[in-house]
Amino acid sequence: MEITRSSIATQKGPADSFTGDAYIDALAAPAGTFTAAAAVVHFAPGARTAWHTHPHGQTLFVTEGVGLCQREGGSVEVIRPGDRVFFEPGENHWHGAAPDRFMVHVAIQPTDENGSAVTWGELVTDEQYGGAAR
Repeated sequence: MEITRSSIATQKGPADSFTGDAYIDALAAPAGTFTAAAAVVHFAPGARTAWHTHPHGQTLFVTEGVGLCQREGGSVEVIRPGDRVFFEPGENHWHGAAPDRFMVHVAIQPTDENGSAVTWGELVTDEQYGGAAR
């Protein structure tokens, strides 16, 4: 058996990429021939990402709570524990917690040839978020 102790502190999601309180725990980072990043993200009620894209797509796996997600031009969708969400490469989207629930997900995204896994856009407005069907 091998146990690797975490030496990476939990990071608060930066205000230019997240609305509300979101906390990120790194799971995996690109190294050598491994070209993916993975993290566990904890969202407080109402917290969410900004609009963003991933060069090679992103997979989310919801582990706790109730969340919301939306791709540009689509409707807001409710996501719950056990749900898997895949966003296509370049698909503009956001995700976060429902207004009255915490939500935790694992996020996995391959990096591009420059080591980038995400391109951040505008913050999701309260009006965009408030249009959610729950």
